[in-house]
Parts: sequence; C-alpha cells; structure tokens
Amino acid sequence: MKKQPQITEKTRQKFVEVFCELYSQKPIEKISVQEIASKSGYNRSTFYQYFTDIYELLDAVENDLLNDMKKELANKELSMNTVQDTLYCLDKREHLLVLNALLGDYGSARFLKRLKKEITLGQLELNVPQNHSLTPYLIEFYLTTSLSLFRLWLQRQKDLSSEEFFKLVENLYSRGISPYFEE
Repeated sequence: MKKQPQITEKTRQKFVEVFCELYSQKPIEKISVQEIASKSGYNRSTFYQYFTDIYELLDAVENDLLNDMKKELANKELSMNTVQDTLYCLDKREHLLVLNALLGDYGSARFLKRLKKEITLGQLELNVPQNHSLTPYLIEFYLTTSLSLFRLWLQRQKDLSSEEFFKLVENLYSRGISPYFEE
C-alpha cells in the first residue's frame, strides 16, 4: 500500500520542524536521530525512510530554504536583486523556524557561505567598481553586514517591523551611522 503524498510530506515536515527546534537550542553534534524521531512522534525507522542521517536532514533544510528564496526572487519582477530583496524573500513566517536554526548560535558557517554565494550569483547590483581590486572586499562587507543585521533582527525576535528593519539597513548603507548619533 502506497502512502498518500500529503501524509508523507506532513511526516517529513514534522522531522524538519523538530530538527530546527533542536538545532536552534544546541549544536548538531548533540542532536540524535532518536531524539528527533521521539519528539516527532515516530520511531527511528520512520526517520530513516526520509533521511540517511541528521546531516542529510540539515542539507534538505538548507536546500529547501535556498530554493524557496530563488523561486521568490524569480517571481519578483525586479530589474536587479539587492541583498534586501533576498532578505525580504526570507522574511516570511514559514521560514522563521528554519532561519532561527540556521542563523542561530549553533547554525553553520557553511550555510552562511551558501547564502552569500546564492545572493551574489543572482544578478546582484551593488554599484561597486567592477574589475577593481577592492570589489571583492566591498561585496563581502555588504553581504556580511546585511546578513549579520538580519540575524540580529531574528535573534531579537523581530523587535522592528519588517518595513522599519529594511529601511534601517537601506539607510545605513546610503547614509552611514552618523545620522543616528545626531538624534
């Protein structure tokens, strides 16, 4: 008897959710398949029907998020993709649990690298000098700063509205931090 696709997806999603909850609280090395299965309400053998191990589950979580981001950016009729556009695509309730895990205290530097690579590969328009020795540094500064601010915003449980946050990031890039000290 073949399982119905919606039941299969619901089971897989439950494993993802429990994994993300655990990963936002402790390092991946401290998470066991048994713990994920138990907290999901399934046994270990059910987990292994979906994933070979925790690292494959982590890859699936990262890939799902990056693919959603790419689809969202492709659907936007933008002449250019900015870092803010990318972060805006990630600013969705359904991504919150995953982002808190991947960008949290125990998240992997590898995911940040993948995210930066995805952002730069998508026709990123930064108005930085092309073919200049400083260009890689300017791009790295822009990406790393944007991602760090986004991560802080998530850690602070989005204490600013999305509009306020994205406006702040935009203003920091266009005007710097000086105007905030003058208030």
